Amino acid sequence: MSAGTRTPQLPEDRYGRRGDRENDRRLKAAGAVCGVLLLGLVAWLGGSYLIRETKINGTVPAFQALSDTELQLHLAVRKSDGTAGSCTVRSQAENGAVVGVADFPVPAEGSEYDAVVSLRTTARGTTAELLGCTPK
Repeated sequence: MSAGTRTPQLPEDRYGRRGDRENDRRLKAAGAVCGVLLLGLVAWLGGSYLIRETKINGTVPAFQALSDTELQLHLAVRKSDGTAGSCTVRSQAENGAVVGVADFPVPAEGSEYDAVVSLRTTARGTTAELLGCTPK
């Protein structure tokens, strides 16, 4: 080779720099790890929700204020057969103050439980809200 001939240099930006490929690989790996963690979190939250919901779940479809000290309500509960528990109901007055809270037992027999129950209040209740049901 003569001293006057040079090896042609390829433009560095044309084919991407080596550092960019390494950064892309690291970014893809980090994205994959984050994706797997996110899927695991969604699966865990969904599974715990489904397990909790299949044990015991209730609603208060109707209620009626019988007096200033008593509220009658319909408690409807769906549950796994053989699961006993209790449901907590709260009543509030028109101004938002809590006027009554009670736990109502749910027997283990059957997969559904419907009952009309009375909730004692300290003033006229205008709501009947199911706070939640817990299995025993």
